This record gives sequence, C-alpha cells and structure tokens, in this order.
Amino acid sequence: MSAPDLRGRRLLVPRADPDDTIAAAVRAAGGEAVGVELVRASVVDPTTELDGALLALSEGAHSWLAVTSATTVDVLAGRAEHLGTTLAALVGAARVAAVGPATARALERQGVRVDLTPHGPVSSAAALVETWPPAQGPSLVLLPRSEIAAATLATGLRERGWLVDDVVAYRTQAAPGADAEVADDLVAGRIDAILLTSGSTARALTTLYGVPPPQVRVCAIGTSTERAAHEAGLPVHAVAAQQTPAGLVAAATSALGTSTVP
Repeated sequence: MSAPDLRGRRLLVPRADPDDTIAAAVRAAGGEAVGVELVRASVVDPTTELDGALLALSEGAHSWLAVTSATTVDVLAGRAEHLGTTLAALVGAARVAAVGPATARALERQGVRVDLTPHGPVSSAAALVETWPPAQGPSLVLLPRSEIAAATLATGLRERGWLVDDVVAYRTQAAPGADAEVADDLVAGRIDAILLTSGSTARALTTLYGVPPPQVRVCAIGTSTERAAHEAGLPVHAVAAQQTPAGLVAAATSALGTSTVP
C-alpha cells in the first residue's frame, strides 16, 4: 500500500477551521494546510418557513429528510438548538438521505441515522436521485438547501413521484475580504495547490484573489465543482476520483506530480 506524499508542499484549503477534515488529510500526507475562509453561510432571514418545516418534520409530516451538504447540517442543528431541541429529535422517525460520506458523517455527529447515500464514489444530487427509490404513494420529502442550489434533486425526486417540501435554509456568500497574507503567498508562489470543495468556493476564490498564477495546481472535489471552476475562469488540473478529503488529497498529489511513499 502507498500513501500520498505532500512533504514540502503548501496547499490552500478553503476552510479556516484547523480541525477541518480536509486540512487534516493534507497534514496526514505531510503537507502544510493553509486554511482560509472563502465563503460563509448565513441562515435565511426570516427563519419562519425553515423553522415551520422543521417542526412539521418533528410531527411526522415528512417521510424523508434530504441533506446535500455538511453546511446544511450545521444550519439545521443551529435552528434545532434555537427551537429548544436537537436535530435528531426533530428528525424523529423520518428516513434520512445524505448526498455523500462527508454529509453523512456530519449528520451522524448530530446523532442522526443516515438511511441512504449514493452508490459509488460520486457525491452529487444527480447520484442521490439515481439511488432514491420510487415513491409508493403520496409521500413528502423535506429538502432544506442553499439559496443558490440547483434544482437537480428537487426535480429528480418529483419525477420519481415524490412530493418535495423545497425550503431555502441558508445563503452562501464570499467572505467579506481577502486575507492579505494568503494573497501575498499566491503571488509569490508560496502556494503549490488550491483545493476547491464546491462551486461557491471556486467563485469566491476568483472574487477575492483572482485567477492564481499558472504554476498553482487547482484541484476540484467533483465534476460539478470542476464545471463551476471553469465557468469562473479557473483552470482545473485534477478532479478527485472519490469525493472525500482523502480523494481530494490524492488528486492534489497527482496534479503536483508528487510520488507516493510506502
């Protein structure tokens, strides 16, 4: 068995939390994770519709809860706390679907059992639709989402016969300003690779820092992030085969031409 070797490499990670799982994967491979806030999520205001949907979920109005990102989990957990309860208590007997392993882990950390994730390595709304069983009669799915989320999941579920309670839970915006040290590092060539985890991080990168110098390798966690990066004017040098922190680090290793070590 071999493992990625990023010794001597500095990788930009689009999350400022030092305990972030992607930053941890970079460090495990011997690299330095340079964390920076590219985007921030804010709960929709007013929260009336979201809170009402969560209370209806707790009362058994929904057969399923569909969750498409770890950010959504954080937002829902925050609203649950505001309502004086927990996300697990709000979910109750409803079944829960997660778009991929990172989202599933975030749900499990909140004590929520995950019943459905896409088969295979791809974490996307389209992959979740393909995995989702057809409806056996009128049943309602709660889909709390980002304001800018594509309609892929909602449309796909409706085509499979499900009723969808499509609720905006949060808004995603670029961070309020660039980090001067990170900007200097990019210009000076002190960043070897940039890891992109979503279309919003790709757009925010160009908004805050512009297009990086050509020697910087840009790596996307999946094909939808790759498309968004191209639309934002960014080159993409590698796409993760598995949409996990380890998969993204492996893609960066490949893009940098770094050998693996036993």
